[in-house]
Amino acid sequence: EVQLVESGGGLVQVGGSLRLSCAASGFTSDDYAIGWFRQAPGKRREWVSCIVPSEGLTNYAESVKNRFTISSDNLKTTVYLQMSSLQPGDTAVYYCALSTSSCPGDMDYWGEGTLVTVSS
Repeated sequence: EVQLVESGGGLVQVGGSLRLSCAASGFTSDDYAIGWFRQAPGKRREWVSCIVPSEGLTNYAESVKNRFTISSDNLKTTVYLQMSSLQPGDTAVYYCALSTSSCPGDMDYWGEGTLVTVSS
């Protein structure tokens, strides 16, 4: 059974930094991508970033480019989202998801999310 568990959310002040983690288990192939998404209160879920851990390929939404960095550990079982220069607009529940085909277009498994609150 594939499981994705997010952690690292919390309360941070404007301009601060936070690192989210996504621990993936139960998937035996190296052919996958991990994406981060977020959903702010009253808004639709939006894509943030993707990584293909086996190739190190990454991409980002324009709203987070140059502020957020996605990476994976050497074992490729944990994906991180380093967030800096955080703004109130970054407040959201952040989800990680796994795709066996196309990230962010076709995600197969989802975590339960971790809340990030940016206070001014």
